[in-house]
Amino acid sequence: MKSVIERYDTSKEEHQQLLNPNSEAKFWQREAEALRHQLQTLQGNYRRMMGQQLYGLSVKNLQDLENQLEMSVRCIRMKKEQILTEEIRELNQKGNSLHQENLELYEKVYGTSEMEGTSRDAFNPYGFHTGEDPQELIQLQLSQPEQDTYETSGSASK
Repeated sequence: MKSVIERYDTSKEEHQQLLNPNSEAKFWQREAEALRHQLQTLQGNYRRMMGQQLYGLSVKNLQDLENQLEMSVRCIRMKKEQILTEEIRELNQKGNSLHQENLELYEKVYGTSEMEGTSRDAFNPYGFHTGEDPQELIQLQLSQPEQDTYETSGSASK
């Protein structure tokens, strides 16, 4: 309760001082000086974080600065890893839905009777699986392109 009354009195005094033009100018001068000092402090901290103006710092201060930078890098890497993991998960889901859509379209085109006799791996001949496990091994195989089994009579005579 006492602190509330003190804050009220301080606020009341500051408000009354702002009504007086002389004291208002002094108030803004003090405020500008405090902001200037804060700006200089922040600029100094920024330069030290960037590895500049390190002269005059003790070994302990340098160690503290190094620890602070290492923690910052660790936080940045964790955030980056989180974002990349989320993107990978979303891409896997998108790949799964596209694969499912592809299977459904194949069923529409070729019918379900042909689908029953064929393994679902026939649509996935190269071993590429879009499962939930992002660490799953992807196997790809190269092969020669298949040549057409029929030739036109003009090309056969040449």
